[in-house]
Amino acid sequence: MPMKVEVQSTELDAVLEVRTGRVADDRGFFAETHSVEMWRQAGFEAEFVQDNLSKSRQGTLRGMHFQIAPHAMGKLVRCVQGAVFDVAVDLRAGSATYGKWVGRELTGDGDLCLWIPEGFAHGFLALEDETLVHYKCTDMHAPETERALHYADPDVGIEWPIEPSIVTQKDAEAPRLVDVEPSV
Repeated sequence: MPMKVEVQSTELDAVLEVRTGRVADDRGFFAETHSVEMWRQAGFEAEFVQDNLSKSRQGTLRGMHFQIAPHAMGKLVRCVQGAVFDVAVDLRAGSATYGKWVGRELTGDGDLCLWIPEGFAHGFLALEDETLVHYKCTDMHAPETERALHYADPDVGIEWPIEPSIVTQKDAEAPRLVDVEPSV
């Protein structure tokens, strides 16, 4: 029998907090993080086709990234080690929450994940050294559809818990919301 999955809404209607079951004992813990049946019982029908893993030093910003159609991508994001502040920004055309953001701290010793569906920019800031983030994706990486939103756009107003200190040139030069095409 699969472990239980708890799904709760966030401030943005399509971004979800997801908690998977965990069994702890004197050895540590065991968690079943994905099974088709477990997710189906929780009402979650997304099909994952690619897994990604990143390792970051404290202060590393990765984002705000998204892909446009026909390769828009949903992501189920989990911190495996360390801690991140994980953020989603609504870029869905016509959405009542277009340009709004939601963020959560995800930690390696917690069971909280974030589901970020198609139509949202995604990024995170590593809060500790040696942070590992794993995310399951609903589409393959397609560079020709890859886009970015500036992580410090004042029109979005993401409140990062620490100042990003390691930012790629691509992310530092990403366009502001007014210049970004909607994702879906």
